[in-house]
Amino acid sequence: MSHASKVIVVTGASQGIGAETVDAFRKLGHQVVATSRSIKPSDDPDLVTVAGDIADPATARRVIETAIARFGRVDTLVNNAGIFLAKPFTQYTAEDYATVTGINLAGFFHITQLAIAEMEKRERGHVVNITTTLVDHAVEGVPSVLASLTKGGLAAATRSLAIEYAKRGIRVNAVSPGIIKSPMHAPETYAALGALHPMGHMGEMSDIVNAILYLDSAPFVTGEILHVDGGQSAGH
Repeated sequence: MSHASKVIVVTGASQGIGAETVDAFRKLGHQVVATSRSIKPSDDPDLVTVAGDIADPATARRVIETAIARFGRVDTLVNNAGIFLAKPFTQYTAEDYATVTGINLAGFFHITQLAIAEMEKRERGHVVNITTTLVDHAVEGVPSVLASLTKGGLAAATRSLAIEYAKRGIRVNAVSPGIIKSPMHAPETYAALGALHPMGHMGEMSDIVNAILYLDSAPFVTGEILHVDGGQSAGH
């Protein structure tokens, strides 16, 4: 382990952006605790996996306890876990509401509270939240009230936490993606989804991972909502 090595916790880490984020941090020599419902065990001694529902406070406790037991601390938390359900507002069910708020809000709240409590002990740390550009730029034909409600809450919480902890050595930032080529989207939808962006194409998972890595290496940046959205938030 190099002197600059960090201990990184990544949620929603079994596929897509989460899995790419885990790989990127490992390539940099950092130790990682990765969690999702379906994540598989790891044979890498510097990568520990914890399977569980991030909406459950017990999962959050197990993840942070595992990081402390295996690696001694938590330097960075990446709140990547999230769910998106596109439905007309009046067609959302009580189950939809519970599922989305559970993962997007409770899943953020419980593990972030525990991670920051550990960061406070060392007076340094970093939290990166993954939101969505739909918070700032709603798209006709893409109903997204539950995403706006929950991910919009994360954007506001990012700024609030950044100010609360600015003098305690803990930074809090967010990445706000546009529509990204990931397992969430079938390839046959790429052309239509790409057309929703001023740049005319979808983003790559590497675009989001690079934004996370930048924020984690930028000690004078906190409270930032970094849009990686092909220009969507700027306008059309």
